[in-house]
Amino acid sequence: MGHHQPSIDTSPKVSDEIRKTTCYMCACRCGINVHMKDGKVAYIEGNRDHPVNKGVLCAKGSAGIMQVNAPSRLRKPLKRVGPRGSGQFEEISWDEAYDIAEGWLRPLRETAPEKLAFFTGRDQSQSFTSLFAQSFGTPNYAAHGGFCSVNMAAAGIYTMGGAFWEFGQPDWDHTKLFVLFGVAEDHDSNPIKMGIGKVKGRGDKVIGVNPIRTGYNAVADDWYGITPGTDGLLILSLIHCLMSAGKIDLDYLAQFTNAPCLVNADESSPEYGLLIKDADGRPQVIDARTGALAPWDGEGVEPDLSATYERDGITHLPVLHHMAERYLDPQYAPEAVAGRTGISADRIRQLAGEIAKTAFESPIVVDQPWTDFRGKTHPNMVGRPVSFHAMRGISAHSNGFQTCRALHVLQIILGAVETPGGMRFKPPYPKPATAHPKPHCKVTPGAPLDGPHLGFVHGPDDLCLREDGSPARIDKAFTWENPMSSHGMMHMVISNAHAGDPYKIDTLFLYMANMSWNSSMNTSGTMKMLTDKDENGDYVIPHIIYSDAYSSEMVAYADLILPDTTYLERHDCISLLDRPICEADAVADAIRWPVIEPDRDVKGFQSALCDLGARLGLPAFTNEDGSQKYADYADYITNHIRRPGVGPLAGWRGAAGDSDGRGDVNPNQLDRYIENGGFWMEHVPDNAAYYKPFNRAYQDWAVEMGFYDSVKPYIFQLYVEPMRRFQLAAEGHGERQPPEHLRDQIKERLDPLPIWYAPVEDSHVDTDTFTIHALTQRPMAMYHSWGSQNAWLRQIHGRNPLYVPSKIWKEHGFTEGDWARVSSAHGEITVPVMEMAALNDNTVWTWNAIGKRKGAWALKGDTPEATKGFLLNHLIHELLPSRKDGMRWSNSDPITGQAAWFDLRVKIEKAVAPEATKPHHPEIPSPVPSAPDSLDWKVGK
Repeated sequence: MGHHQPSIDTSPKVSDEIRKTTCYMCACRCGINVHMKDGKVAYIEGNRDHPVNKGVLCAKGSAGIMQVNAPSRLRKPLKRVGPRGSGQFEEISWDEAYDIAEGWLRPLRETAPEKLAFFTGRDQSQSFTSLFAQSFGTPNYAAHGGFCSVNMAAAGIYTMGGAFWEFGQPDWDHTKLFVLFGVAEDHDSNPIKMGIGKVKGRGDKVIGVNPIRTGYNAVADDWYGITPGTDGLLILSLIHCLMSAGKIDLDYLAQFTNAPCLVNADESSPEYGLLIKDADGRPQVIDARTGALAPWDGEGVEPDLSATYERDGITHLPVLHHMAERYLDPQYAPEAVAGRTGISADRIRQLAGEIAKTAFESPIVVDQPWTDFRGKTHPNMVGRPVSFHAMRGISAHSNGFQTCRALHVLQIILGAVETPGGMRFKPPYPKPATAHPKPHCKVTPGAPLDGPHLGFVHGPDDLCLREDGSPARIDKAFTWENPMSSHGMMHMVISNAHAGDPYKIDTLFLYMANMSWNSSMNTSGTMKMLTDKDENGDYVIPHIIYSDAYSSEMVAYADLILPDTTYLERHDCISLLDRPICEADAVADAIRWPVIEPDRDVKGFQSALCDLGARLGLPAFTNEDGSQKYADYADYITNHIRRPGVGPLAGWRGAAGDSDGRGDVNPNQLDRYIENGGFWMEHVPDNAAYYKPFNRAYQDWAVEMGFYDSVKPYIFQLYVEPMRRFQLAAEGHGERQPPEHLRDQIKERLDPLPIWYAPVEDSHVDTDTFTIHALTQRPMAMYHSWGSQNAWLRQIHGRNPLYVPSKIWKEHGFTEGDWARVSSAHGEITVPVMEMAALNDNTVWTWNAIGKRKGAWALKGDTPEATKGFLLNHLIHELLPSRKDGMRWSNSDPITGQAAWFDLRVKIEKAVAPEATKPHHPEIPSPVPSAPDSLDWKVGK
């Protein structure tokens, strides 16, 4: 009898068609292939041709199919019919929704544009949404960055013209030592995973510095479990060790940084601490060829790192002298910082030794001649193969700006920025602070704002203050309290609006910002502020407009809901004007496009703004005859011109689509992107690959591509002079003076060289009572808060315990299944606990945004996210506890206003297990039906 093999189709048909677009399940913006059957999404995989992910796709990206089928999707515009917070709405038409919004907004624009506060969350269209706000005329606009990682971005731009993630990346192909500071797995996840794979695949080393050992840190070859908030102290100790051992790249520092620039050293001078400059404002160095003063960028100049200069009896010393004077001080020796950092002196010296050995004993040489901005031709490109990466972990502290500055300075003194094996910028970066706009705040009723809302200040004259010295912005960004708040201070908007400080607003307009839940500090207090009424029975914040694709917690607190689409139903533009997706070797941008059409009466938020802007007669959204300028967001993407020849997309410009970077409008541009897989890419020329800020070939190419309009070489700013200008004001110099109660803070914190100070909360709470640090981080399988209502991802993270280190676990006698009461100076929570060994001994932590409020997201009241999930936000307040002076300070970095999420101090005690996590909030009715117990459907035959 013969053996009969079963007939098996080993290559079943997956789809009828593949539509290529860009993922939105996190901010990586990977390329995806969306497989379609009968016009519906059947399967999502990575696009192997895409520059970001090269086919790699994580759990989030694959689970996008569940986002476009989520039961929580909003279906129509909604008008509130019950009290705020009740979740009682009625569905209305888009025309009625626009009529309501116009009725609230038109009178404001004509009389008091600042009474509109327009803030957006993790959207990726800020160059567009800021255009709407600027055209409306309100100064009150910002996005998510102020409570995420502005410290990292601003510190990078002020110091070297960019930072990590969207701005730069390690040279994955050449680095031999990769050091990771404070990065959760949700940020830049696929590129980092791919990069770590390359490093480890070559047998090179990965080191993690993080209080928590999960994700990337779990696969690191070595781990430093640092005490939260002390990263800057560790970094300055590493700088101390390297400078003491002479392991710094003096040639690099002389040529490409302001280390040789001369600083006024006379304490009695009104210009003490400022750089000496020529009549054109160019900082001066001593030219080693002549011994005379010369501009830093003079043709053929050879800056002298050790020379001093005396003029009019005033001595000027090079920046490097000031650095040596500071960082060789014994206060930064490993023995002096070990106790605070939780890392032994021997381990600190070990890390410094590994960095020095790799940088100076294993250089990388690329055989590629190049010419610098002084006209000097170099025969090759030499690099120090040590690279770093950091994000919110070191950024979200009240000392985060100076910590991030310290990390950038560490890279620079090694000669490991924009050199082979080090950190590389992604076009269109690098761009120094001087290449960015300054913030603008002049309000004129019925007219646009006088310029961009956000930017980079260079001294007190650039602050956003009204004539009486009070803040011009509702969030108090760009004031003496937080002068360098380049991304605004979104976490302070609701609190300040509720207090009427610095003034009352009329309409709060939010997009994709879950401010009544996980996106705010003081969650319970925020819900109260949103629902509070004044003595007349009117809401303190009169009108709230909100746009979201899903029935999030914030929906219940709005008066008008503009329902957004999911990301596979819309046009989006990942633009060089905004948050680019480039790699170090190539410039790139991308689109999303409607691979499916919505089956609900919803509209992409940006298209809704096109409609609303036209109704309001905003200049940027209307033609000269008053007609609507852009039919929708796709029309804007195609036809908007920001500067001559420069629009939202850089690819296939010009009428024939044959220009890149610069060119006229191409009516078929979106079709070209779709044909190419949803993205455009242009490689950096070989002779421009490294040394981008100093490289003539790169600068010429950058102008050709439209990154900027003229060649802008610059040197790295180890010493950030704008910070010294603020100090001088605090010392009594200049016409614009800070309030008396802020003088000491400015003098102490705004040091032009990186410093370290203890997290500010430590001086506002009893650290003998609140002895434990508490942190959150996003898991690899989550990013947006809407990820935790995803039917697939919920199976990975459907609840979140508080992870407790073994030391504290044993001290409190915890056992498996126990619960704990965790309290801070602000509040308390009762939550399940779990032991974790790979954790700093004095730190507890949990996953962020897993906890959900009952009734939100179409989840049933007994869902584990609502009963076993929780937020640490209940323990954190947007204001610090008052001190003896009775004043309450913003819980922020005093330099940038970055929300200090990770300064939190708590105490912990064993608790009887309740029925559900506490605090408990009543279930809110949902404007959409509750999700079924299981989701299943069949696509195709």
